[in-house]
Amino acid sequence: MTPIPDWQSKTRARGDVEPSIFLVGFMGAGKTSVGQALSRRLHWPFEDLDDRIEEKAGRSIEEIFRVLGETAFREMEHAALRDLCEELRQSAKVVALGGGAFVQPANVALIKGLAAHTVFLDAPAEELLRRCQAQQKTRPLCRDVSQFRRLYEARRPGYLTAARRIATQNKEIESVAREVACSLGIE
Repeated sequence: MTPIPDWQSKTRARGDVEPSIFLVGFMGAGKTSVGQALSRRLHWPFEDLDDRIEEKAGRSIEEIFRVLGETAFREMEHAALRDLCEELRQSAKVVALGGGAFVQPANVALIKGLAAHTVFLDAPAEELLRRCQAQQKTRPLCRDVSQFRRLYEARRPGYLTAARRIATQNKEIESVAREVACSLGIE
């Protein structure tokens, strides 16, 4: 029988659910891809907060930004995260946050209120930009190279407040998922 990792035994002893895992980082960090791989590895449900926002709004993130603006998007993001955090009090999930979610103080407070694990998936700006450009996905805040770099530099200090940091450059998705699990003592 495999022993239960210390963080699991403490939460189970209190009758709580296991702490959820929030993957944070900039556009192109691999939050969704790594989150899906980690979810399969742990046999936990996966949720991408941006997907939840799109479903509730009935619009794409790009359309929300274009029609309603970033302020309205951030309000929707916070409401979606608040609802998700209530659900996470009942069962753990692997969660991928949007690139700007973890740098909003109100969102960080919600996550800290759960005592969840936060993992910053990190890579250099040039690598993140290359990944974003290789994807067929339209990103509202990824239109201009200099704006991309400025936004990355502005957000990075917020990402660094996550409990763990995993470098993703030149690594396969499954390798990063394994590294996240190991860093949390799950594997």
